[in-house]
Amino acid sequence: MKPRASVVAQKLLNLYRQSHVIIGGWSVLNPIFVQEATPDVLAMLADLPTGKMLARHIENLRSGKTPMNTIERDLLPYGGMMAESALNLQIPEHDWNELISAISEFTPDQDGLKRIMDLKVVKSFGAEWINLVRAALANKYPEMLQQWAIIDQTYNAYKRWNMAQDIMSQSINDRTRAQIQADMFEYETYLPMFGDEGRELLEKLRNFISSIKRTPDTGA
Repeated sequence: MKPRASVVAQKLLNLYRQSHVIIGGWSVLNPIFVQEATPDVLAMLADLPTGKMLARHIENLRSGKTPMNTIERDLLPYGGMMAESALNLQIPEHDWNELISAISEFTPDQDGLKRIMDLKVVKSFGAEWINLVRAALANKYPEMLQQWAIIDQTYNAYKRWNMAQDIMSQSINDRTRAQIQADMFEYETYLPMFGDEGRELLEKLRNFISSIKRTPDTGA
């Protein structure tokens, strides 16, 4: 079944916002943008925060104005400051050693994730730690990026698991349903990692967003 335009638009926007931490950068992302941005997806992007910037970037790619391995400076997400904030942060060598050791010993479970999140250096990156640490690693310890990808995956898996559990404890409303639709790609990616329980929870979410109350046709 073809994904809804709103789901694809949100997925592309998420990739755009995370461009600074994706290995391969614009060379990897731009072909995805061009291939998946149908007219209805572009229309959806216009209604999303920073979506107009991504839509302009895609138009530039298709017209040939922007090469497929780059982006115009004024269309960079976050004004191009996200990666710079990570690379400009001065990290003491002791903290680097502690971080590298913790990454090397990471176990993909909640305890392992907590040990990473409790590190002083990780806390120094704030709410965007998962992305900013990766940007910093890419600059100083690129050989650790593969292991960090496992931490990233574990973090997002538990994040989506907890969010799904919270959603299922709420009453159904249109706002919640719309948010699930926008994030469905993420749920479909991560919930199956929890086995049968995750797949069952994913099916509940799908049923949740499909249970739209329709007004009966009165024939008037």
